[in-house]
Amino acid sequence: MVIIIGAGPIGLACGIALKKKDIPFLIIEKGCLVNSVFHYPTNMTFFSTSERLEIGGVPFISHGVKATRREALEYYRRVKDAYELPVHVYEEVQEVSGHDGAFRVTTNKAVYQAEKIIISTGFYGIPHKMNVPGEDLPKVKHYYDEPHPYAGLKVLVVGGGNSAVDVALETYRCGSTVSMVVRDPELKPGVKYWVKPDIMNRIKEGAIKCWFNSTVKEIREEEVILSTPEGEVRLPNDFVLAMTGYEPSFRFLEMMQLGFEEDEHRTPVYNPHTMESSRSGVYLAGVVCGGYNTSKWFIENSIVHADIIAEHLSRISEKAGVRA
Repeated sequence: MVIIIGAGPIGLACGIALKKKDIPFLIIEKGCLVNSVFHYPTNMTFFSTSERLEIGGVPFISHGVKATRREALEYYRRVKDAYELPVHVYEEVQEVSGHDGAFRVTTNKAVYQAEKIIISTGFYGIPHKMNVPGEDLPKVKHYYDEPHPYAGLKVLVVGGGNSAVDVALETYRCGSTVSMVVRDPELKPGVKYWVKPDIMNRIKEGAIKCWFNSTVKEIREEEVILSTPEGEVRLPNDFVLAMTGYEPSFRFLEMMQLGFEEDEHRTPVYNPHTMESSRSGVYLAGVVCGGYNTSKWFIENSIVHADIIAEHLSRISEKAGVRA
């Protein structure tokens, strides 16, 4: 039995790859099916075209060139059903003891025995914090759903990537007074090419005020204080939408007793030829492989991890059968 922790697109892909090799498995997910995709903004459109998000050879047909969040949720539900993948949702792994070939996986609902473990937990569960006074105020949001709750209010969007740009434009068009603060001298190079002219024109005309080379210094009930090249700036404010990115659950990876590279990204140690981590019998798949560098791996370029792991486990199984 193989336990796959995480039922995102890559976790599902791992299940499909194992099923094709006749390797028994169970997928355990602390949230809902493809939980990260579910928590994307309501109106989000993927950067990738639908065919690049496909797994298991199941066609993904979207109405537009780019797939939407809603279409992706429906697609991954169909994939799960098509392959009859055993997935336990709303079940959280609390402890993993034992060793390669004899793991004991304890969740909030049950205890399982597993020979191998695959970790495919993504990175969307924990936001990067700004670590400034006032960040714990209720008006500070690290997750964004839709623009309506902010209509007619003063909003500060923190960040210069795709999420920040989308949030700034959506809230602006819903009637919010929008300001942005970007720590770099310009927006990130990866901002979607069909959106960048829109945000740059809004900034140029002053419809959205943007401070570059700037950071949030403090957040208060009715204002925010920015550190800018021109000095301290105080802005009247109702909500702070901090689109500062997300990171893997390092606490979970530490609980799993995994090793890390000595680099700035705190990259988990793994063998790229097998995807096995520093802990024998525990494998990594998907975005979690990049540590803090969450832009290294995406759905489309990490699907290959599933086949690499399945092939390695199949070879191990065949060798064990020969020895027996």
